[in-house]
Amino acid sequence: MKFCLAKPRVILYDVWVARGREVPRRISFWPAANHRRLRQSGPEMRSMANPFEFLQQVRAEGEKVTWPSRRETMITTGLVLLMVLLASLFFVAVDEILHFVVGFALGIGRHG
Repeated sequence: MKFCLAKPRVILYDVWVARGREVPRRISFWPAANHRRLRQSGPEMRSMANPFEFLQQVRAEGEKVTWPSRRETMITTGLVLLMVLLASLFFVAVDEILHFVVGFALGIGRHG
C-alpha cells in the first residue's frame, strides 16, 4: 500500500465500507463540482412563477393542511405553559440546593 499525502482520493463511500452494496458516489464535496447537474432542466427545474402564481400555490398548499381547532390549540398552549412553570420551579430548587451545598462546603473553615 502506497502512502500519498499530496493527492488524497476523495469519495463519499469506500468499497470496504459499503460491503458490496450499491452506494452513491461523489467525486467531490464541493457544490461547484456538480455544476453539470445543476444545468439540467426537468420537471423539478422549472422557471420561477410570477408572484401571483406563487401566492396561489401557497394558498392551495395551506388549504391542504389540517389545522388544529381552537380548543386543541388552547389545551396545548396551557400544557406548554404548565411545563415551563414546572421546569422553572425545578431549576430554582436545584439552584438553591447547590447554592446551600457550595456555601456550606466553602464555609467549613470559617470561624464565627
